[in-house]
Amino acid sequence: MASHESVPASWLHDHDKGGGNRVALCQALCHRPASNEVDVHMLPNQQIDSRDWLLLIGLSVMWGASFFFNGVSLRELPPMTIVFLRVALAAAILFGVTLIYRVALPRSVSEWLPFVAMAALNNIIPFSLVVVGQAMIASGLAAIANATTPLFTVIIMAVAREEPLLPRRVLGVVIGLSGVVILQGGVEIVSSQNTGILLCLAASVSYGLSALYARRRLMHVPPLAAATSQLMASTLMMAFIVLAVDRPWEMTLPGLATVLAVVGSASFSTALAYVVFFQIIKRSGSTNVMLVTLLIPVTAVMLGTLLLGETIRPIEVVGALVIAGALLIIDGRLLGRLRPTRTPAG
Repeated sequence: MASHESVPASWLHDHDKGGGNRVALCQALCHRPASNEVDVHMLPNQQIDSRDWLLLIGLSVMWGASFFFNGVSLRELPPMTIVFLRVALAAAILFGVTLIYRVALPRSVSEWLPFVAMAALNNIIPFSLVVVGQAMIASGLAAIANATTPLFTVIIMAVAREEPLLPRRVLGVVIGLSGVVILQGGVEIVSSQNTGILLCLAASVSYGLSALYARRRLMHVPPLAAATSQLMASTLMMAFIVLAVDRPWEMTLPGLATVLAVVGSASFSTALAYVVFFQIIKRSGSTNVMLVTLLIPVTAVMLGTLLLGETIRPIEVVGALVIAGALLIIDGRLLGRLRPTRTPAG
């Protein structure tokens, strides 16, 4: 989902395999090397307490606000420049954090190559698609479309035979895709709004592919190093794209509101959001942090409506609720709570 705008796909989607990412993330944050001898199935179940809920809500505000920041920035800056500034500033901030905590970064070309691929799948492609899509649709609708990331990730993981396609996941995907159809209901197939929705859905697919790539190539990389490395690679790649496409030397200087929006997107919605994201996973596990996907559209819709004057149609609210229900089914805990509990005999 780091932008994601959705939950960063690199570390979210393996909770049905015993929480291996949870172990790697916790060890990385505690500066201990990962051990292959750890039995992840012996770990206690991690629950969300009041502090974790506050962190989760805070993270949803950070990622939801990125759609608001994009909406402000698009008034004066082209999409590719917005993406470049976001990843460049966030990379600089996280690089400083790695220096403070003495986190090692890749040193050779071979070590950097996986992060180049990850930068494309998890930053450049989805960030660009979302920003371009937001030029055609409201920020709240873009966030709702982006919330489909777990749906596409389930499909991609099943096709790649990385995760079993459990019955509840099949049901969740079917319902979630129905929600996508509802979102596009009443929109002409050639309209710019429909194109904007499709671009944001394509970003979700890219996040799903990044999850698959991360599982196969980056499972044992400390999360802060992975986040910083892919943002640094993204910065270099986006610099060439911006020079070729936007010709920044011909632009006029943006106003203060745009500058603040860009800084907010990079520092608040990217760099700080990564730190909070890691902290939630350390405390509550990757399954629980997935719930942020349900909260992001709420923040995006509220900020877009109150500060950007955007409107969300009733049919889009219905589509969002259907997608939220699908994610709860895929997550599995809601269905688990609905099952009758067995009391021990005697």
